[in-house]
Amino acid sequence: MRLRTGALVPERQTPLASGFDLHACLDGGSLTIGQSPLSVPTGIAIAPPPGADVQIRPRSGLFARGVIGMLGTIDADYRGELHVTLYCLPETGSFEVNDGDRVAQLVVSRLAAVTWCEAKSLDETERGAGGHGSTGVS
Repeated sequence: MRLRTGALVPERQTPLASGFDLHACLDGGSLTIGQSPLSVPTGIAIAPPPGADVQIRPRSGLFARGVIGMLGTIDADYRGELHVTLYCLPETGSFEVNDGDRVAQLVVSRLAAVTWCEAKSLDETERGAGGHGSTGVS
């Protein structure tokens, strides 16, 4: 649902894209993104069906320019406006976001039906408890 005039419906840029682009809805204006996280409104709200896993994901093109987009989860019962949180790496300085700019993407997948059960022990694996970097550098 468009919440404001000028809001753009998410869309794929190519037929095989997995993400639907989200656009900034700034009522014709712009925002300057700096090193502190800033919430960018999209002007839309969605109603995901039960069982859908909807994620807001960063755009690689922005990341390559030093603009970091935060991951976000849209729960099936949330009906408010979607916002994208952006900030810049220190060496980037600042970045101007204009009305209509693509700022993130929505990716929709199926939510797995999981029931957690407490266990007294876990099965052994080759990796074990090895954390970050434990499977190699590259």
